[in-house]
Amino acid sequence: MKFRIAVAQVDAAVGNLSANVKRHVAFVKKAIRHKAQVIVFPELSLCGYSVRDLNWDVAVNIASPKSELAELIRLSRTITIIAGGVEEAENFGLYNSAFVFEGGKIFSGHRKVYPPTYGMFEEMRYFNQGKSVVPFPSKHGKLGILICEDLWHLSLPYIHAHAGAAVIIALAASPTRLSGSHEKLSNAVVNTEHHKTYARLLGSYLVFSNRVGIEDGVNFWGGSEIIAPSGDVAVSAKLFDEDLIIAEIDEEEIRRARRFSRHFVDDEPDFTIEQLQKAMKQNRVR
Repeated sequence: MKFRIAVAQVDAAVGNLSANVKRHVAFVKKAIRHKAQVIVFPELSLCGYSVRDLNWDVAVNIASPKSELAELIRLSRTITIIAGGVEEAENFGLYNSAFVFEGGKIFSGHRKVYPPTYGMFEEMRYFNQGKSVVPFPSKHGKLGILICEDLWHLSLPYIHAHAGAAVIIALAASPTRLSGSHEKLSNAVVNTEHHKTYARLLGSYLVFSNRVGIEDGVNFWGGSEIIAPSGDVAVSAKLFDEDLIIAEIDEEEIRRARRFSRHFVDDEPDFTIEQLQKAMKQNRVR
């Protein structure tokens, strides 16, 4: 397995599906010119983050996708596209989802498991909670897709890795927090350390696509990056500006990382499950 993956760090117009699709198409065509085979956009990139009650209007049902998505579906015959949006489920629930456009079709790649409702976040008011963590069976191999807050729950990338995903892809809309020095943005420092840790411990690639722009007075910082299984940063994007970054995913690098340091290969998920069950039982008794 070897392929080129692009990360499109873009802004989004709230509730304007047509305008956002046009921006996606422009970046997809640019990625194709650079010979990328996969392109990843940020969380809710097709509709903007602060959709609130507009989620009904911008929701996509993959069984009958909106006409505005036709060009992305067409382009997916050339390149696999992963983008964020609102998904309408079979029971009409609404999810913060990652859509996968591949082979001229649209799929639901992941529904956000942990929509945050604390601090400035209020996602649980508008979205249902995803109930599954399963890698997407892309033609480029199993892709473990997560959305923003999901990546802060260590069980989810762990599950993806044990399910066979050697590439963990995170779509994010991470707001800027005003701390740190003029030389380093604290968001970027903390997130990079976080991503390096997952990559090293799981012996996997970590692909992080974060948005930029301003919505409702909230600024999004960008800083998208691709981390190699060694924990080294393969490529990183600008802060605060739209950008396109590309790196090669190489199975040999995964093989080398997991053989050089065998902690993931030697990991025993059955033991972890057993011990968690014991711990949970003891906590219930107390």
